[in-house]
Order: sequence, then structure tokens, then C-alpha cells
Amino acid sequence: MGDKRRIGIYGGTFDPVHLGHIEVAKSVSLLFELDEVLFVPALHAPHKLTRPVTSHFHRYAMLVLATQDDPGLCVSTFELEGHDRRYTVETVAHFLTRFGDSAQLFFIMGADSWSEVTTWREWQRLLSMTNHIVVTRPGFDVRSDYLPDSLRTRIVDLRGRKSQAVVDRTEKGTVFVTDAVMREVSATEIRRAVRENRFAELDQLVPGSVAGYLKKYSLYRDSNEP
Repeated sequence: MGDKRRIGIYGGTFDPVHLGHIEVAKSVSLLFELDEVLFVPALHAPHKLTRPVTSHFHRYAMLVLATQDDPGLCVSTFELEGHDRRYTVETVAHFLTRFGDSAQLFFIMGADSWSEVTTWREWQRLLSMTNHIVVTRPGFDVRSDYLPDSLRTRIVDLRGRKSQAVVDRTEKGTVFVTDAVMREVSATEIRRAVRENRFAELDQLVPGSVAGYLKKYSLYRDSNEP
């Protein structure tokens, strides 16, 4: 595989981080033989401006708790350190500069984000900067017909492969599609469970340390989302 470290960059709001996020990180690490997955919580929620986002202090703390027992899962404060929203293209550029030639980067996103990627700032530049991993559900259609031919030819479909799919592609701009993650968890479902005092369900949705944090600091109790 060469001497380069293989690092996944996993961005999102993580409001809160849940077992689905953790399974994505672990499954992708196995599938692509990643040395590390960096969770990068956003200061603001991209494309989700209708609901206030929980304090970044709480979201960061819950991510640290959720990843503390796995040395291959880490948390970055890069997007939290800016005063304004950082766009994904800026975040990827930062990590490319930080790691230089010592690492091969993979930006991790869900199928929903992939379907909106053409609305992202400098999206064509973004897709050429590093490799990307699109995580989808089994049977979920991942469209690419809206992309130019030059991008569609860079898509590698790994659906149906669950482990040890060692992908040795050195050129930047490859988009890998995988359905290796089976668990589906909704952050909205978690917030609703807390609001309705259904704490017994939390252990099936979030790591135990995160469930304890939600209870201790009474997060989402006043949420009025449907």
C-alpha cells in the first residue's frame, strides 16, 4: 500500500453523534484500510438553516466521548475554530496542506450529501482535490447521471463488498461508492426520544457515554422540531 498514511475526513453537524456515525467510520476504516478517521464537526449546519444547531462545545464533547476508546477515530476542531462557516473545499484544502505528501486523504459523505454535491461551493474543484467515499444504504440508488462524463468515469462502485476491499488508487478525484454500513440512525429520532423522556431507547441509538452526557446536561429537552 506504500508508505502514505490513509486518512478519512468525516464532516458533519453531529447533533448528536450516534451509533450510525460510528459504524460508518469503523466500516469505512476496514474497507479502505484507513489508518485514521478524523471527525470534523461543523460550526454551522450546512444546508440545514431552519433549525438552530446545538452548541459546538457540546457536540465536540460528545464526539470525544464517542471516540475515546478507539485510537483510529479522532476529532478535529478545525471548522469550530473559525468565526464563520467553513466550506468543505476549504476544509479539504486545509488537511491537504497539513498532511502534505505523507497521507492519502478520503473525504467521507452520505448518499444524501452526494445527491446535493453540485450545489456545494467549488464542487468540481473539491471532487478533484482528493478521493471521496460515498456511504449509502443497500438498495439505495446513487445517481450520477447529472454529472459530466469526466466525473462519472471516476466513480468506482464497491457496493456488495463488506470488508477488506483494499483499494489502491493513487490518483486524486476517485469517488468510491459503498453500502457496507447497515445501521440507520436518525439524529432527529434521538432528539425526539430525549424530548419525550424515552431514555431507555438511547442505548440503541448513541454510545453509552453520549447517552449519559445527554441526560446530564439536559440537551434537546426544549427542542420543538416535529
